[in-house]
Amino acid sequence: MKTTRRQFMIISAAGAATLAFNNTVQAQAMVAETDPQAAALGYKADASKVDKAKYAKYAAPQACSNCALYQGAAGSAAGGCALFAGKQVAAKGWCSAYAKKA
Repeated sequence: MKTTRRQFMIISAAGAATLAFNNTVQAQAMVAETDPQAAALGYKADASKVDKAKYAKYAAPQACSNCALYQGAAGSAAGGCALFAGKQVAAKGWCSAYAKKA
């Protein structure tokens, strides 16, 4: 079966739309504080709620947005993290794996 230029363009547009939609859906998945890995790392979506007695390493200006592992854009409310593949963390969040961004 020979594909015409018109058919090729329609198939290409449909494929591109599917990829764009897929990336949007994946970007919306947030890490839950109850997730086993998040709980093990002491992840909190709001850094002001970190148990300072349990995590003495925590200091007030620390947040996911200024961590070296954070992959979100500057100023975004959430972004990816190298520790939580396929999920996003809150920019105002914190976990015990915090490492200051250079």
